[in-house]
Amino acid sequence: MPKTILTGLRPTGNLHLGHLFGAGKNYVKLQDEYDFYLEIADVQALTDNFNNPEKVRKNVTEITIDLLSIGLDPKKVNFFIQSKIPEIAELTVFYSNLVTVARLERNPTVKTEIAQKKELFGNDGESITYGFLGYPVSQAADITAFDGELVPVGEDQLPLIEQCREIVRKFNSIYGETLKEPNAKLSETKRVKGLDGNEKMGKSLGNAIFLSDDEETIHKKIMQAITDPNKIKKDDPANPDICMVYYYHKLVNTEENQNTICQECKKGNRGCVQCKKELITAMNNFLTPIREKRKYYEEHPEEVKKILDEGTKKAKQKAEEQMNKVRKAMQIDY
Repeated sequence: MPKTILTGLRPTGNLHLGHLFGAGKNYVKLQDEYDFYLEIADVQALTDNFNNPEKVRKNVTEITIDLLSIGLDPKKVNFFIQSKIPEIAELTVFYSNLVTVARLERNPTVKTEIAQKKELFGNDGESITYGFLGYPVSQAADITAFDGELVPVGEDQLPLIEQCREIVRKFNSIYGETLKEPNAKLSETKRVKGLDGNEKMGKSLGNAIFLSDDEETIHKKIMQAITDPNKIKKDDPANPDICMVYYYHKLVNTEENQNTICQECKKGNRGCVQCKKELITAMNNFLTPIREKRKYYEEHPEEVKKILDEGTKKAKQKAEEQMNKVRKAMQIDY
């Protein structure tokens, strides 16, 4: 039997290039090799969007369409909605007894996200909820509810997987060998930078190119992208290595065009406006197949609903089997 792989995405907005190159392309490869469960993590999205449930609900469908549009096959991937698997919530409660608040506060990923909230929202960032702090516990429940053996993650998520492994070891030491320790499967690709040069492209940072962006939006965003600040005149030589326009050319343009652009930029034979216009064309060519698939699913919402319903049904069955083992081990299988 193929190993079970589980990953999840929070429905807080459409997917962008960072998601595609950082995870999506990897998912497309993995779907042929594993028993793949893909969670639309609406409950976790509510940890910091509890006051905006309409946003989360809308994006459950939006993010599913994005995933289908990049090539994920519902015949190979079990798409499911987290809130429709009550076993995950039950496991979260049980696991909350096995990890201390101090340990959660030391988790590097949690510390980083808390710092980001404080930077983005000022004093509001200090009002960290119990649900947000317990995110790693919830994620451990996500993984183990499906006997997940592999979890595709970036390096910044490794502390969350280690926290899950600790919880599993603690559970097994108390109740007997019941759960499998998951392993992280590191993504082969690196994080994609934002249009503003930020090391991270993010939904909330205003520096992202979304897979759902139309041609007009792409044009506006790329025309505002950061270039070499030392290039003042059109004919000034520039450094393409610090230019975000060239950075994106390397993602979506041909290798031959990349080499030409690089040489012309260094010699001062290329203006920034010309380079941006060529990137706009390359970006739209790259996104066209994704847009076409997206348009199909937007016009057939009943298919998206069916995909989620069938995937959730299968996920529910697997989670129920796992919970029977957990309850028996904990002697609460009344």
